[in-house]
Amino acid sequence: MDHARPLPSYLVQRYHGWRATGYAENQAWYRHLAEQGQHPRAMVISCCDSRVHVTSIFGADQGEFFIHRNIANLVPPFETDGGQHGTSAAVEYAVSALRVAHILVIGHSACGGAKGCQQMCSGQAPELEEKTSFVGRWLEILRPGFERVKDESDTAAQLSALERQTVVVSLENLMSFPFVSGRVAAGALSLHGLWHDIGSGALEQYDAVRGSFSQL
Repeated sequence: MDHARPLPSYLVQRYHGWRATGYAENQAWYRHLAEQGQHPRAMVISCCDSRVHVTSIFGADQGEFFIHRNIANLVPPFETDGGQHGTSAAVEYAVSALRVAHILVIGHSACGGAKGCQQMCSGQAPELEEKTSFVGRWLEILRPGFERVKDESDTAAQLSALERQTVVVSLENLMSFPFVSGRVAAGALSLHGLWHDIGSGALEQYDAVRGSFSQL
């Protein structure tokens, strides 16, 4: 196990700073969380992109959101093939064990995953089409979304539309999970689609009835 190295010094310093301030000022709350367990009201599915900071956007405290992050905030369709499905496992745990009341899928501007899918589906990224590409195989989830926006007027408009399709496709796939659709039908769970503009701070919400996004 000699490949595991000590933390970089700047992270060690930040930890000690947090322990002396943030933790010290909220010890009772942290102990409550440790003793009582987590009871989040919502699950958030967002992108791995380091610029997407969901807890800051909503001013969330520890214990409020059950957060799952992956490339392009995608949810795969429901499958029972015996494989290892990290995102599906997170959804199952959030819905069946934690009994969250809401699932938020949050896409964002300048999404590298959406751009990779655009390039792959346009034949401009043959490396992503290789069976050995984990990213490429994951982005296949978004191919139905690309088919919907492939006729957009230009590349930039197409990419912007595809970023929003990461949300729409994921919401559609969430409803393929029986334990999700069942709770939605019972009124015990609601799904929400959002798109965040990193530069402007804008947040758009998806309206499934109109099939479009509008700014909050």
